[in-house]
Amino acid sequence: MLLQATVRLVIAPLLRLLYRPVIEGRENVPRRGAVILAANHLSFIDSVVIPLAAPRPVAFLAKAEYFQQPGLKGWLTRICLTGLNAIPVQRGDHPAAQNSLQVALDVLADGRAFGIHPEGSRSRDGRIYRGRTGVAWLALASGAPVVPVAVLGTDRIQPVGARLPGLGQITVRFGAPMDFTQPTSGSSGQIRRAITDEIMAAIQELSGQEPAGRYNELSASA
Repeated sequence: MLLQATVRLVIAPLLRLLYRPVIEGRENVPRRGAVILAANHLSFIDSVVIPLAAPRPVAFLAKAEYFQQPGLKGWLTRICLTGLNAIPVQRGDHPAAQNSLQVALDVLADGRAFGIHPEGSRSRDGRIYRGRTGVAWLALASGAPVVPVAVLGTDRIQPVGARLPGLGQITVRFGAPMDFTQPTSGSSGQIRRAITDEIMAAIQELSGQEPAGRYNELSASA
């Protein structure tokens, strides 16, 4: 907790100074209790920007490899990721994806905020892709509200393939919470699909991105 507070205290003012972020709808994020922040995904730094823009700590899953890099750079990466409440997980096959969802569910069971990118991988063309249904599974299993989030400008600051972020302006928009504790009738798969589509539509309305109408095939299944 001390490390997280210190990192936020140091990095958040630096973020405001360098990127002049426009943050809208922070009041839509509940200050207490479990909540899912479901966001679009344009850049690696999305999962850094959202926790710093939100009014409370937000846990994201991060590839375990980020925590295993050697040398000073690896140490700094681990400190920053840990301070931003990132949780290392193995990525890959279906069991790994299921384990990731269980880790996320444990975060929510503790009454914390959890961030997720339903598209899976970053968009390479700026469009918003169809969401994977893991976000709906989490909402139904935890009973937590879902806050749609749109992040804009991060793809210009650190495009896919860039090693370090550049300068520019970032916008973060938090939408109104969505409650899915009373699902509509239908099979479990149909319900999860309908909920995921509703969440993605809310994110797209906030971001103004063109819908791709298909999955991002670079994404791991979720």
